[in-house]
Amino acid sequence: MDRLAIVILNYNGLSFLERFLPSVITHADGATVYVADNASADGSVAFLSQNFPTVRLIELPTNAGYTGGYNQALAQIEAHYYVLLNSDIAVTPGWIAPILALLDANPAMAACQPKLLAYQQPTHFEYAGGAGGYLDFLGYAFCRGRLFDTLEIDHGQYDDNQPVFWASGACLFVRARVFHELGGFDDAFFAHQEEVDWCWRAQQRGYQIWTCGESVIYHVGGGTLHKSNPRKTFLNYRNSLFMLYKNLPGSELVPILFTRLVLDGVAGVKLLFQGHWRDTLAIIQAHGAFYQQIASLRVKRRAGQQQATTTVRRYPHSVVWQYFISGRHLFSQLPAIPPLPNEAPYHAH
Repeated sequence: MDRLAIVILNYNGLSFLERFLPSVITHADGATVYVADNASADGSVAFLSQNFPTVRLIELPTNAGYTGGYNQALAQIEAHYYVLLNSDIAVTPGWIAPILALLDANPAMAACQPKLLAYQQPTHFEYAGGAGGYLDFLGYAFCRGRLFDTLEIDHGQYDDNQPVFWASGACLFVRARVFHELGGFDDAFFAHQEEVDWCWRAQQRGYQIWTCGESVIYHVGGGTLHKSNPRKTFLNYRNSLFMLYKNLPGSELVPILFTRLVLDGVAGVKLLFQGHWRDTLAIIQAHGAFYQQIASLRVKRRAGQQQATTTVRRYPHSVVWQYFISGRHLFSQLPAIPPLPNEAPYHAH
């Protein structure tokens, strides 16, 4: 069994494999490198076979998205730890060792991410994960180093190692045993926010999620779907509702879901007036898809509650209010909350 398997999920990412795979192999530090191909049609498989014979190739029959692709691929890989690595990431020398040291030292740690900086603007944090993710009480995800579309300059302000709510799926180190214990990702998500859902479920079982400021990688972002793509809008809005329905405590389920549905409607009207009618339509379709899945979500919610051993704390303030009304555009400007015993502060000022 490998100690660490680096697993790159690829879908029509030939240009990224050409650009970034050599550095992943160079800086693998003895880990086995896999590419799981999601039925690409751009010649990726032939390119890998001809140019990287040492890379272990897993060919998946259809494009099952991020969730299904990784679930199918990781079922075929035996390792103590996995790194779920996007194909559009440039790694750096020594990026693996600090995170493995954290995982080895803390058996309760289920997942960890490095610090994500933007490949195109390397002085700034990257949208997809920054220096670790959080979730406010309404279910809006944000990061140390990124609130909505505001990306902070990296001054070393988040170079510490500490628990967070979620770790980025762009570069996600996971303890293999826990990944499979939780049943992997929820296939219904297809792509987007599945790692937040998985991290929430892991914490309900008593595990921890961390970020490691000693490890740095650079992420291009938008490699499969650009963030302005209506398909991405649909997935983000639908999956956020999926996640909330599955994981919210019973007393919060109705009021939080109702509030989110109203706020989604407000966002849809705003997008419509901005001329983005396709995104407005995507939000309407996301709500419809959510209602259609209520029955299956109820089954998953019941199973999750039966297996949960603890209630997971979210950030108690509204990040929407803090950002758009109070004008706090930096993570360090957000109101902090007192740490629980033996827990790192929620953020560093």
